[in-house]
Amino acid sequence: MSETADAVKKGVQQYYGEVLRSSADLKTGACCATESMPSHLRPLLGKIHPEIQDRFYGCGSPIPPALDGKAVIDLGCGTGRDVYLIAQLVGEAGKVVGIDMTKGQLALAQRHLQDQMSAFHYSRTNVEFHHGYIEDLRSLAVADASMDVVVSNCVINLSPDKKAVFREIFRVLKPGGELYFSDVFAGRRLPQALQRDRELIGECLGGAMYIEDFRRTLRDIGCLDYRVMSRRRVGLDDPDIERKAGMVDFHSMTVRAFKLDLEDLCEDYGHVATYKGTIAEAPHAFHLDDHHLFRTGMPERVCGNTYKMLAETRFAPHFAFSGDFSTHYGAFPCGPAHPAASSTPAAGACC
Repeated sequence: MSETADAVKKGVQQYYGEVLRSSADLKTGACCATESMPSHLRPLLGKIHPEIQDRFYGCGSPIPPALDGKAVIDLGCGTGRDVYLIAQLVGEAGKVVGIDMTKGQLALAQRHLQDQMSAFHYSRTNVEFHHGYIEDLRSLAVADASMDVVVSNCVINLSPDKKAVFREIFRVLKPGGELYFSDVFAGRRLPQALQRDRELIGECLGGAMYIEDFRRTLRDIGCLDYRVMSRRRVGLDDPDIERKAGMVDFHSMTVRAFKLDLEDLCEDYGHVATYKGTIAEAPHAFHLDDHHLFRTGMPERVCGNTYKMLAETRFAPHFAFSGDFSTHYGAFPCGPAHPAASSTPAAGACC
């Protein structure tokens, strides 16, 4: 580990282990989940201990549907709020692994483990917590192609080696597995001084990913298409932080990507997908991303990438499909793969 990376990690551990005692101590809105929690998750949240919820620092609700019986890993799980939400969704037959580098937060998560299993009426524990670094899941014995879903809530920005994080994510995902995460993105690369500012790093701003660098990072590890689920502008509510970083536009975004063989443009092969309405938490419509809404029973033309995201993943049983890849009809009419950089974060390939 380089001296710079080591300093960043130690600073983050101190900020989240000592400086912040609850979410009320945050100075900006970057690590606050203002995104509305889906209605099906709210009753599950009520079963989670208030102490766990009080020290939650996420910036979204990165919990996808159709998790029953799946293996899920939460990178940067903190005190375990999202782990315990997901534990109720995967059921006793599923598995949730929480990884964090801050021992104090993990200790709180672990302290409530048995009480939470009792609250869920589980006869066996389906949760594990491990102390470690999200850049090196191999050292925690997370095997290749062992996870159905990887989630993370406003943590990847804190890593000094984001490419290593994404490499590890796609290593541990099964073919067709999904990365679903919320994080803070920037409309420009931050000056080096801001990237080293401990307060800005702790507030999830100093390490915010420039959206085009994020796209390039995924491309370099073989993921050519990601999808934006939601986005909101982050308010810099503290005057000192505004003076430091007010020239940068920050957005909190929830993003999904799949471990699939995809193209870097939306191509038309004549595919049609029809949602059956069989996902319990989405009986009337399925949201693939911020511009693909599949209403139950309504056939929709889709590009080849979208077809694979539905037909070659855990969502396949919930759709009916027609078409194959035998005939190519040109580019699919849904816009350029990656618009030129602007103050508005770019979407993924099918936008």
